Amino acid sequence: MALTNNDIFKKLRVAHKLTNDDIVEICALVDFRVSKSELGAIFRKEGHEKYKECGDQFLRNFLDGLVIHLRGPMPEKKTKSSKP
Repeated sequence: MALTNNDIFKKLRVAHKLTNDDIVEICALVDFRVSKSELGAIFRKEGHEKYKECGDQFLRNFLDGLVIHLRGPMPEKKTKSSKP
């Protein structure tokens, strides 16, 4: 029995003790807009009439935002200045 994107998302939410507000803020870190009602549909049971499947792009954007949330933004790369 394989895990779906919804299952992975639910497990991450519980493991990091995230609220819907936290998830909205995390997604905003990567300029990905999500509403609380959309999250509610993703976290419903699969048989529910309002259930929504979590797509790959949705999960990818959340994971990118979670990395920034936990580690902070990536530091600017220092470029070597060329001396003439």
